[in-house]
Amino acid sequence: MNHIGVLICALLMSSSAYAASCSDLTKFKVPGTDLVITKAELVPAKDLLPQHCQADGAVDRHVGPDGKTYGINFAIALPDNWNHRFLYQGGGLYNGIVRPPVGAAAAGVMPGLARGFVVASSDTGHQSQPSDTSFNVDQQSSLDFAQVAVARVVEIAKQMVATYYGEPAQRSYFTGCSTGGREAMLMTQRYPYYFDGVVSGDPAMRTGFSRLGNNWRNVAFNQAAPKDSSGRPEPHKLFSEADRKTLVDGLMNACDAKDGIKDGMIFNPEACKFDPATLACSGSQTSSCLGPAQITALNKAFPGPRNSRGDLVYPMSLYDADVAALLPSSKPPAANAPTPPTSIDVDNRLFDLVSDPLEALTDSIWTNLSSFSAHGGKLMFYHGMSDPTFAAMDTLEYYKKMSAANGGMEKVQSWSRFYLVPGMLHCRGGEAALDQFDMLDAVVNWVEKGVAPDSVVATGAAFPGRSRPLCPYPKHAQYTGKGDPEDAKNFVCQ
Repeated sequence: MNHIGVLICALLMSSSAYAASCSDLTKFKVPGTDLVITKAELVPAKDLLPQHCQADGAVDRHVGPDGKTYGINFAIALPDNWNHRFLYQGGGLYNGIVRPPVGAAAAGVMPGLARGFVVASSDTGHQSQPSDTSFNVDQQSSLDFAQVAVARVVEIAKQMVATYYGEPAQRSYFTGCSTGGREAMLMTQRYPYYFDGVVSGDPAMRTGFSRLGNNWRNVAFNQAAPKDSSGRPEPHKLFSEADRKTLVDGLMNACDAKDGIKDGMIFNPEACKFDPATLACSGSQTSSCLGPAQITALNKAFPGPRNSRGDLVYPMSLYDADVAALLPSSKPPAANAPTPPTSIDVDNRLFDLVSDPLEALTDSIWTNLSSFSAHGGKLMFYHGMSDPTFAAMDTLEYYKKMSAANGGMEKVQSWSRFYLVPGMLHCRGGEAALDQFDMLDAVVNWVEKGVAPDSVVATGAAFPGRSRPLCPYPKHAQYTGKGDPEDAKNFVCQ
């Protein structure tokens, strides 16, 4: 039993009675901890969510050097129909708010709370707009966001579970996307015994490098863009709607059928050897071909930034069905928008990154997961192939390195798997995406029944009535050539 379990058991053994009602949780204390439960009340059943007790609280409050009050605010939902499982819900952006604890990430149409999970969430140590990073003026708040807060809330929440129900959770799970995906990785790397099953989506695992990659892509498009009378680049004019259609059609003609069926999706991306030069105009440019500047921009933007030695610094995206989402916006910029940059010094940017202590603090790229895997932990990754924020290929590279560091991919696939999601943008959405899938159920079955997720069925609004299997890398969904091509059961992972 890990030290959290020992702590919970000790708490139960020393307690003569359990919380008799939801409101009693306002009296909940952890000796030696600055903890306050500000509210605990029953929430009636509504829509999919069952009746549950929601407790809101704060821990480790303090005043920062800017005079603001900081601390880890959290919420925990304890359902009447508890399934004896605990689920932590990852955050987003720089957090700063406590999102309702429902556990919807990668849960298909049925969030964790609706299934009977206890669900907890937090602001990871500060109250602000999710894009605001001013909390970093306070040392403890930086530490809380980077690595402390999730573990702190998990420890407290598990004790509250044991107090409220009179028994500890039998299993613990984590699901999250973006920042929540990074937090999921964080827990497997630095707190390996806290969770039995973890699902990490589109993780913000090294944000400085992703910003560098996105800046590189933007500069490539700015350099090729038409200029106004003052010489200012106008990237919104680089690709017309007809150009975008030409690019997408050319890509799909080259790669769509590689998975056995032409269906507007690319499920076998590594077999896709698309070259934009195949769309080059033979004479003057028309609406059915691309000009030299456009092709040059694509060939520079998509592979990713390289330093002065030619080393790839950040692997960008493979060509995917929603490639248009990675092109410059067609909307004109605001009148007061800054001039788009047309150069980038990758070497200097790299120097700034490696010397930035906040970057080192928040990166979650350690590959030694021997303790997590040894205790039976299961880890699932997923990433949208058209994610414009964090490149799916960077997460895949982490998975490959992590596999190599833990005995090779064949061994690692007994406890960790990676799924590319064709067409999906950042965590959800996309004109060519099946972005609804249930990896929570998959990881539970893997942990508790030993049933490995050889595929996960995906559906989505982009293709009503269609389902496809998401296959663990290096496999992909391939149509068998027989049966309804809209039904996942007629595809195999190969």
